[in-house]
Amino acid sequence: MNKMIVANLAHRPIRSIISIFAVALEVTLILLIVGLMLGILDDSKERQRGLGADVIVSPPGSARFQAFSAAPVSIKFADLLLQQPHVTAVAPVVMQTTMNMTSIEVLNGIDLPSFESIGGPMRYLQGGPFKDPYDMIVDDVYAQGNKVRVGSMVNVLNHDFRICGIIPHGRGSRRYVPISTLQELTATQNKASVFYLKLDETKNDSLAAQQLKSVQPFSNFVITPTREWMELMTADNIPGLSTVIKVVIGIAVIIGFMVIFQSMYTAVMERTREIGILKSLGASKFYIIRVILRETLLLAVAGVLVGFAISELGRIGMVHKFPTMHVLPISWGWALYSTVIAVGGAMLGAIYPAFKAAQKDPIDALAYE
Repeated sequence: MNKMIVANLAHRPIRSIISIFAVALEVTLILLIVGLMLGILDDSKERQRGLGADVIVSPPGSARFQAFSAAPVSIKFADLLLQQPHVTAVAPVVMQTTMNMTSIEVLNGIDLPSFESIGGPMRYLQGGPFKDPYDMIVDDVYAQGNKVRVGSMVNVLNHDFRICGIIPHGRGSRRYVPISTLQELTATQNKASVFYLKLDETKNDSLAAQQLKSVQPFSNFVITPTREWMELMTADNIPGLSTVIKVVIGIAVIIGFMVIFQSMYTAVMERTREIGILKSLGASKFYIIRVILRETLLLAVAGVLVGFAISELGRIGMVHKFPTMHVLPISWGWALYSTVIAVGGAMLGAIYPAFKAAQKDPIDALAYE
């Protein structure tokens, strides 16, 4: 039977290759889209953790992603926050989302001394701290992806900034400028987008957040312990993200189902006489069904393997083209999930053609031209 199945697939190589690549496309859609979305989410979490803050205080109505918040509150709230129990340091930050031809990035305006009081002194791979209002600190990923070094000029918000220092990635934003400069450029003088708090002990984060909410004017602020923020940053808690993933998986299943269905249905129609010969030689209905389904399984497994290869090559290509974009490598969990979906969809598409082949009358099939 195995030799016959391989011979059947080799007899129509173009159709077999198209079927394999249809299943591969199904797997690639799932792995690449999910890897990209969850990769961006994981990267955001890792960089937030690298800040060293214990509590995040955002203005009323702020988005869970601080990058999409404006700078609507007075920076003077930092002094009031510093007076609260358990708070040992406060760093106000202004955030501005910028876009270019290849990516969306967040520019952070910081007061360097207060920012370092939260996560410790900056570690510079090259250069050093701000010296002029239009200096910029970037991380190594940004520097590598944009081919800049200390002394290079970068145009942001229609102004030229000089790269003064390069730091390791994983500490909040990829780009930092003096807070006063960004306030001036965005017409948000004396305002802040978010406040990062350092506590006397991290275990007091929930207690400090609860106490802050009982103090005016912070009762309406969005106050979140960093630990809880990390737990909230999952696909199920991000509006629309889980829906997008489900839609992508649904489209992938439909693609695999339709292509396999058409391929197997056409194969059954073309092999009517062969099926008649098999049945006249004593092949049972179950035997015919097994032949069709095993052919489908072989196509699906080949498609899954090709899909894994294309997904990994696609991930490498995306990271090379867009270095600041984080795409998760293929995990065992998602590899298994995509395999089950691809193989299941393919087998589902082959069920009707298999039963149709099994129902053929051997006499009619032998007379078929």
